[in-house]
Amino acid sequence: MNHDIEAIFIDVGNTLRVLVQDEPYQAQARQQIATLVGTHESPESFCERLDERYKIYRKWAFETLLEASEKELWTRWMLPDRPPDQIAPLAGELTFLYRQTMGRRFAQPDAKQVVVELSKRGYRLGILSNTITEREIPRWLEEDGLSQYFPTVVLSSIFGHRKPGPEIYWEAARRAGVGPARAAYVADNPSRDVAGSRRAGFGMIIIMLEPAELEKKDLTGENKPDLVIHKLSELLGIFPARQTPRDTSTS
Repeated sequence: MNHDIEAIFIDVGNTLRVLVQDEPYQAQARQQIATLVGTHESPESFCERLDERYKIYRKWAFETLLEASEKELWTRWMLPDRPPDQIAPLAGELTFLYRQTMGRRFAQPDAKQVVVELSKRGYRLGILSNTITEREIPRWLEEDGLSQYFPTVVLSSIFGHRKPGPEIYWEAARRAGVGPARAAYVADNPSRDVAGSRRAGFGMIIIMLEPAELEKKDLTGENKPDLVIHKLSELLGIFPARQTPRDTSTS
């Protein structure tokens, strides 16, 4: 246990939330995208082209460690053949729907209980995530009653820098008002999250993976975290209360 940790930042994808395939849900999103853009192509073929363009964008993002804003994503990468003044106002909704074409996202079953308890124990909590969306995560936090527990939310789509670059980690620590050495990060990707956290000088790096996934990962060298957990509730055994309630029994 590290008693010097003051802030705990948590990734979203495969950490706080999981992605579940739901074809009717995904098909509806594809249809909504096609309708919004006004294409005469079938929703399926149109979204297949978007997927190919998204792969090109992702390659650029991985190489540069930059993240485009929603407007840049759609006007430069996803729909460069359409008038920017037509697409730019639709960018937020298009991103929201495009994420839905990948599946339905649900919070981990123990997420809220763990978040509430860590907050009660005196930790500053934050979200630190690579994502193309600007409103989906804040909306989810609000809908699930978690917004109040995450005063710091740093998304690459808004900040402009991606993990594993150190800039996004430094920004999260700065916003939370703590030095990187007093911050912990909980995420799921050893090759990205461990290296990035170390480079930024974070005090603790925790990787969360199910046992079957853990067997596929390399956790050696620069990919070696401080701890490995299988579910969020294990965090409660790692981070004790920071403030001991005052004993008034003898006063």
